[in-house]
Amino acid sequence: MAGTDKRKELFTASEVARFCQVDLKTIHNWADRGEIRHFRTPGRHLRFRQVDVLDFLRKYGYPVPDSLMRGKPRVHIIDEDEHSLAALQRALSKRFEITAFREPVDALIAIGKETPDALVLDLASPQLDGIRFITRLKSADATRHVRVVIYTSDESENEQALKAGASAVITRPNVNKVCETLEVLMGLDR
Repeated sequence: MAGTDKRKELFTASEVARFCQVDLKTIHNWADRGEIRHFRTPGRHLRFRQVDVLDFLRKYGYPVPDSLMRGKPRVHIIDEDEHSLAALQRALSKRFEITAFREPVDALIAIGKETPDALVLDLASPQLDGIRFITRLKSADATRHVRVVIYTSDESENEQALKAGASAVITRPNVNKVCETLEVLMGLDR
């Protein structure tokens, strides 16, 4: 489905300056001070991921341009329970491009090929150390921007998950809350 996705994933400093109606040098200053997440190309050019630009614009009250809202954000779901997985897919597929995994190893391989904007993860998986997974995901430059939403009935590791870098914890079976949380994290207007 990625071939039909019309959104632009990376923005230049000039484009971000245009969104904020500021000078290009201001964007460079904000980036240097760490006020907006970014990375540099091998040629040292600034690049900004869509989700990071959305975070910045919302944080400082800038209007969100239509060009940032094209296409559906990519969400990967890792849940070994097929009924839960199906419920999440149904609830999220209207607003998000969904890839679902019952096997955590398959999900890890897919994240390496096509990094999602967000990940919905059940910490109760016996096949995956969820806390370690979140920690590693957040420590790598290529995946640091991925928002992680924990969807679980076992609340014993919730605090650890948030400390490791999860954006939110949702208690089962509240599928609608998962959708609402992802919409907020992705900057989608309701």
